[in-house]
Amino acid sequence: MDTFAEASQSTLSGVARVLVHAGKLNAKAAEELVRVAKNKRISFIASVVAAGAVSPADLAHTLSNALALPLFDLAAVDVKRLPRNVVDTKLASQYQIVVLGKRGSRLFIGGADPTDQEAVERIKFATQLSPEWVVVEHDKLAKVLETTTTSVSETLDSMAASDFDFDVTDDVTSPQEAAELASEVEDAPVVRFLQKMLIDAINARASDLHFEPYEYHYRVRFRVDGELREITQPPIAIKDKLSSRIKVISRLDIAEKRVPQDGRMKLKFGNKAIDFRVSTLPTLFGEKIVIRILDPSSAKLGIEALGYEKIEQDRLLKAIARPYGMVLVTGPTGSGKTVSLYTCLNILNQPGVNISTVEDPAEINLPGINQVNVNDKAGLSFAVALKSFLRQDPDVIMVGEIRDLETADIAIKAAQTGHMVMSTLHTNDAPTTLTRLLNMGVAPFNIASSVLLITAQRLARKLCESCKKPADYPREAMLKAGFKESDIDGKWKPYRAVGCSSCSNGYRGRVGIYQVMPITEEIQRLILAEGTAMDLATQAARENVRDLRQSGLIKVRVGVTTLEEVISVTNE
Repeated sequence: MDTFAEASQSTLSGVARVLVHAGKLNAKAAEELVRVAKNKRISFIASVVAAGAVSPADLAHTLSNALALPLFDLAAVDVKRLPRNVVDTKLASQYQIVVLGKRGSRLFIGGADPTDQEAVERIKFATQLSPEWVVVEHDKLAKVLETTTTSVSETLDSMAASDFDFDVTDDVTSPQEAAELASEVEDAPVVRFLQKMLIDAINARASDLHFEPYEYHYRVRFRVDGELREITQPPIAIKDKLSSRIKVISRLDIAEKRVPQDGRMKLKFGNKAIDFRVSTLPTLFGEKIVIRILDPSSAKLGIEALGYEKIEQDRLLKAIARPYGMVLVTGPTGSGKTVSLYTCLNILNQPGVNISTVEDPAEINLPGINQVNVNDKAGLSFAVALKSFLRQDPDVIMVGEIRDLETADIAIKAAQTGHMVMSTLHTNDAPTTLTRLLNMGVAPFNIASSVLLITAQRLARKLCESCKKPADYPREAMLKAGFKESDIDGKWKPYRAVGCSSCSNGYRGRVGIYQVMPITEEIQRLILAEGTAMDLATQAARENVRDLRQSGLIKVRVGVTTLEEVISVTNE
């Protein structure tokens, strides 16, 4: 090959380079065909076949041999039997591919240009499968695409008729949003991707979805059973369209990307409607979006499903049945405090009871309860809402969180004046909650006379019933974890996580671990004497109040979770 030809070949890529290397075209002819394809806005392969430079059959055989890929004759297959609705028809037409089959996470796609990496990335993004090329002849592929391609409007109609849809009837508040929504609906891959991620998250029992942009990649993670898992890495170019799509259906400002925003959206999943709380956060490389799944049915499971032991459940039910006083639920973020509170509210939610809640924001929609969202910009704080509640003839008041002395004072006064008040605090256990209120500035007498019961809680992953196996822990390890000598009597067996197709690393779902501490007369005396958290914990232990570790070890003993999991969530 002369110097000119070598230089020309070095500027070629993909199919053109393969054909030149195989001797089917010279470099000059290949460059001319590339120029023709560019001018006519067609593929290089289409220009080669149109010019008669290489026959479709010869072209397919050459690519198959050069790239070591299988060759498939489309004339030998019934087009009607090819898989449908796996790849959007608009996408298949754009990249000139046809789906030949699917096996597990592998997707076999037929195409005349197996060097098209952009097609692979777009199909991988749209289907969440791993595409594998099969070489087919260009002319036969064109005939198949002609018979299988439907219009974009038909594709969107089929999507709208499926068993899920976004409820956005009240979400478009301006012509700008309407135009943006129309634009995004036309981008079927973005719509499909978002719907698929939300439905996958629901099916995976995820509590949150994270859409995270970085400098060179974009990733999606689900939080399942308290653990974040990376699900996929779509093309980074999709981040702005995906962000706009989520903002439109969440009634957020599409143009505002400099400050955080909060919104809500709803997904119709068959006959079930699920709410989502949306939070955006400007980062260095785009907006990170976190979507919290808010399933109202979680508050209606019943207190038995939460994991309370019999004595703890009885203490809690007895406290909330009182006509007035305060019940506090404590624990870190994500420990299930809201579900516990709403389970109690659901028990109290009767026709003759007036219940009001103030939250930031309301996560679970429960009919029959008056729910208020905090709005700091408008001056609606926890304290302001509480003052208003007291003029609304309430029986039960729920405060999302006691954050300051003003809120604490109003809540305690409400509990002292004939109202049942429920709230949360972020403390490690029940005894430290009382010292936290003292440190806020609440008078010891007010605490002792108003607080009825404090529940501290954590969430531990439950063992999968299908695959859990007996475990052999060293006796020393079990004693160190908190078991007594008398507990290790050989009459029971701990279990370990294994892992199977129906669970995640041996775990499926979560169960609560609780410390339920009633405020008895002895504990009231310690509060009035401004006793330390250690003094309170010692007295609680004398009154048979289990701490979180002891409650967790009971779950290990009955085979609900593992020793490692209990140590992890109760390791203060």
